[in-house]
Amino acid sequence: MTVSMVLLDPTSERSPVARALTARPPSLRGLAVALLDISKPRGNVLLDRIAELLQAQGVTVNRYRKPTFTRPAPTALRQQIAAENQLVIEGLAD
Repeated sequence: MTVSMVLLDPTSERSPVARALTARPPSLRGLAVALLDISKPRGNVLLDRIAELLQAQGVTVNRYRKPTFTRPAPTALRQQIAAENQLVIEGLAD
C-alpha cells in the first residue's frame, strides 16, 4: 500500500511538494535511532522516556539537540544524524 501526503515547509515553501512516506522497518532491533531535542522546555523529559523504552528493547539510541527551536537544525547536525542513524524521533514539547 502506497500512502502519499502533502507536507508543507513552514519556512518558505511556495507550492506543496507531494512526498511518499518512507516504509517503516519491520523491527527497530539492530537499528540506530536518533532522538532530536529541538530545545523547547521539557522536550528532554519526553525523549528521556522514549530512550528508556527503546533501549529496553535493545535499540541503539543516539541523542542530539538543536541550538534553538526557532530555526532549522544546522546542516552539519542534520548530516551527522543522517550518517549515524536509520530513524529519527524529534521531540516537541511545551
